Amino acid sequence: MAQLRKVKVSTGIEWVEAPAAGVYILCGCPPDSVKHLMKLGLIVPTERDGWNFETGPNAILLSDVILQNGSFTNMAEFPVLQMLYRQGTLIPNHPNNDGTKPILIGAQDQIDAQMDYIHRGNYGLVSEEELMAGGASAEDAKTMMRMKLRFAFGAIHHPSALLDSRVLHDDPVEIKNGVFVKRIALNKFEVSYGDETLHVDLNLGPQDHYVASYPLGYHQVARDNFSVIHSGDGDGWDVNRPTMSSVILFQGKTYLVDAGPNVRFTLQALGIGISEIDGIFHTHSHDDHFAGLPAFIRSDRKINYYAAPYVRASVAKKLAALLSIEESRFEDFFTPHDLTVDEWNDVEGLEVRPRLSPHPVETAVLQFRALGPDGYKTYGHYADIVALDVLKGMISEDEQAPGVTQEFYDTVQEHYLEEMDVKKIDIGGGLIHGAAQDFKKDRSKKIILSHTSLPLTADQREIGSGAPFGTTDVLIPSHQESTRRYAFEYLQTYLPNVPTHALRTLINSGVETFNPETILIKEGEKAEDIFLLLTGSVEMIKTSSNLHALVSAGSLIGEVAALHHLPVMETYRAMTFVKAMRIPAKLYRQVVDKFKLFEDILWLWEGREFLQSTQLFGDSLTHSTQNRIADKMVCHHIDVHEEFVPKKKDGLVIIKKGQAKLYCKDKLVEVIGRGSFFAEDCVVTGKKSGYYIEADTPLEFCLIPSSILKDIPIVQWKLIETYERRRHLLMA
Repeated sequence: MAQLRKVKVSTGIEWVEAPAAGVYILCGCPPDSVKHLMKLGLIVPTERDGWNFETGPNAILLSDVILQNGSFTNMAEFPVLQMLYRQGTLIPNHPNNDGTKPILIGAQDQIDAQMDYIHRGNYGLVSEEELMAGGASAEDAKTMMRMKLRFAFGAIHHPSALLDSRVLHDDPVEIKNGVFVKRIALNKFEVSYGDETLHVDLNLGPQDHYVASYPLGYHQVARDNFSVIHSGDGDGWDVNRPTMSSVILFQGKTYLVDAGPNVRFTLQALGIGISEIDGIFHTHSHDDHFAGLPAFIRSDRKINYYAAPYVRASVAKKLAALLSIEESRFEDFFTPHDLTVDEWNDVEGLEVRPRLSPHPVETAVLQFRALGPDGYKTYGHYADIVALDVLKGMISEDEQAPGVTQEFYDTVQEHYLEEMDVKKIDIGGGLIHGAAQDFKKDRSKKIILSHTSLPLTADQREIGSGAPFGTTDVLIPSHQESTRRYAFEYLQTYLPNVPTHALRTLINSGVETFNPETILIKEGEKAEDIFLLLTGSVEMIKTSSNLHALVSAGSLIGEVAALHHLPVMETYRAMTFVKAMRIPAKLYRQVVDKFKLFEDILWLWEGREFLQSTQLFGDSLTHSTQNRIADKMVCHHIDVHEEFVPKKKDGLVIIKKGQAKLYCKDKLVEVIGRGSFFAEDCVVTGKKSGYYIEADTPLEFCLIPSSILKDIPIVQWKLIETYERRRHLLMA
């Protein structure tokens, strides 16, 4: 009988067990990996010695790289929580608490990053000094630190006190009881026990992405003046639903409240593209509200980030720990806007008021309001909160002891019961989440119970409503059509020299809705019309060139083919419900001819076509952004065996034609060709690149200044991913 067993859990996640040795390894821990284990029955409820608890892994094999295809690969916070608390290894007197610690396995830098990230996930800001640096007053910092220590049972412990680690080098490393793990290549491992071996590959394919544990289907949402779309009401353990979150639509703008795992999948199900998000309102940094942040970095512009100052500081530290980067780099990906706590903050007409919420990490519930014909309409997003009976047990008037004051308790209770038109509340229970019972006397018009994986009890159903995925609460209906405004703004950016009256002529075209998985136009078809994407996402496919990319709102489909009277060269297929303006090709050609735009459009198209064909620039960039890059590219040629050593001012180097060997300090890194790039270290670190190339064939390459890439988060993200991958190759 086999002593080792491997199970394919999901994309990028595997399970290896050696029951005779008592070793159960979760291989790869992207967001929601615990939910996948639950779904497959690898984590199940059980009972022993009068204790109810769960089975599960006792070791985690980390990816060698922190990013793959734009997603976090190592997010061990929830798997570690499952091992410590739901399995009981940290609970006093529990049958599983035998002194054995859960184990992190992997490269030293990834283990260190996970330890720091888990530390920030457990505690957030860890001193009064950090709290004050994060915007809290001295008095508030003391109050928050006393509360934090009470949640932490009196002391803050680094995860290294709770977890063991095994650092992988070239030789096999014993995990436990004769089970060994060895790295055999980047992200490839060999597990052995006795005379048995098996292999684990954590690499994702070029088109692979980590997937959710639940289906969501497709939903078509109305774009009202002020409405709340319910995009999740589960928690971090709910295998069937997304975690608690909401989408707020206000006057044509789209905001997300919190960013849990698989948020890109969630938005896709709602027919909302990542590039359509105007901002994120953030309550706190726990993974079930934080793990989706990379999705918003997969945009061609910085997303506005709104939070209480101490929440922003806590999130920035956690993200920096996870990526092993400086905190200041948070602003490379987001445009932060600190919200004044306990005051209404105006965000382009939508007002938001944060209220401090009792939780182990810095947290602020968020209240929203907007002015309508009948006065203000309000929405409260109460994530995360703590049950009042738990908070009451924390009251201590000893200012030197962990806890809270009676005054603090009274203020929190008052804030909980502030009347709203719609209020969504955390009822997760336990020691750090809320209770429906606390809102029994709440006079809000509608209370929605959220943040739980359990069915609602009869008592809870008497207090509040549910909100199935994709349902909407309309607070102020819209009496105007916003999609034509989107069309005008997109065309104005794309054709800046065309007068307003001509743009209005173009947008006096029909707007159509395409169902998910519908082909808008096929490769080889004549372009009778040009499609301006207004909402949703479209995939571009050209299998003959191995080309597959996401096309976002604001892009034109079929433009050059229409101008040249040629067939379309790619297939475009709706990934979500899509709204697109169908502009007659003849009308578009007349406007282009009238304002003598043909040569400019063709010149930019040639650069854009090359960029579109690359992995770095082909995904999620609008035509306007690609045009900005194409306008700044400078091309060069070298002959066979010639070398090119980039200067700091050269920025990024991308190969347009030919093949070359890439070196770093005379060590061959890899062979690169069309669409490949190097000198990403110059863009990421701001220092002169350590790479150079030697041409294997006549070579054409383009230099792109770092400055033009600085404000394009998805490009920065991919550069960091490549920087990390090559750094590990050089260390091997």
